[in-house]
Amino acid sequence: MPSSKPLMTSSSGLTPTSVESALRTLETESGGINALAAALRGPLGEAFARAVDLIRNAKGRVIVTGLGKSGHMARKIAATLASTGTPAFFVHTAEAAHGDLGMITTDDVIMALSWSGEQPEMKTLVNYSARFAIPMIAVTSNAASSLAQAADIVIELPKAREACPHNLAPTTSTMMQVAIGDAIAIALLEGRGFTALEFAHFHPGGKLGAMLKFVRDYMRTGAEIPVKPEGTKMSDAVVEMSAKGLGCVCIVNDANEAVGIITDGDLRRHMRPDLLTVTVDEIMTRQPKTVPPSMLASEMIEVLNTRKITTLVVTEADKVVGIVHLHDLLRAGVA
Repeated sequence: MPSSKPLMTSSSGLTPTSVESALRTLETESGGINALAAALRGPLGEAFARAVDLIRNAKGRVIVTGLGKSGHMARKIAATLASTGTPAFFVHTAEAAHGDLGMITTDDVIMALSWSGEQPEMKTLVNYSARFAIPMIAVTSNAASSLAQAADIVIELPKAREACPHNLAPTTSTMMQVAIGDAIAIALLEGRGFTALEFAHFHPGGKLGAMLKFVRDYMRTGAEIPVKPEGTKMSDAVVEMSAKGLGCVCIVNDANEAVGIITDGDLRRHMRPDLLTVTVDEIMTRQPKTVPPSMLASEMIEVLNTRKITTLVVTEADKVVGIVHLHDLLRAGVA
């Protein structure tokens, strides 16, 4: 659906030529994706489902191969498959004939990408697949091609015009290739019930890895927790807040259960001459939001954002075991 926002214009009041070009490119490529979706609702759907089942039931890995721009897309598809729980790796079509065939076993499935299906370099892999009865999935736009004829399953991508004005540079075609690869990866992920916890095993680094850790990995524990019992005078509570440097203090009962929290904001809202002489019970916000140490960091961020708070008390079996502050998450690269 076209955007309702007006296009930016140049000083002359006209849309810049580069933006017009970009819009033509996106419209052309989206047309290819729409054609692919329509094909999946029709005859292509059966071949797609068979390909997903073949990969799901394979004992080995998915060997994704291609040459040129198709090779770049194949490498991306292999990475996406591997990161979502389907063992896969990329084999360059040309390198296969120079020793890389040894990377492929009879338990594997080959997924070969070639828009035309007639790349001569693909013949080595086709012959190897036939010789050792290694199932092959061809992703091509030409079901009559030699690659498609040799494959066990053909995912025939609908022919679509490239975004290149000369209809030459692979643009729409590569977008469709990577889209069908994503579709296969997500279908496999959903089919096996792949969880966020499993996803975390393959993404331990960077912000994504940080988001897939747990509250227990970021919470402050023991003597680092700013905590005071019910009935404490506010003067003592303020000292505790200042000493722990989190701008808050958790108030607990005799069973070490969180019954309230006092933040810098509470101090400002209750500022009065006798503030330091009253007890925490008069000032604290009751029933503070708590989270378990087993919660994912990504879920914890959602809680902080939704409630517009900076601190969470961590409890286990209703007992206070830690505290998490937004600043700690920022330092860790989570928020």
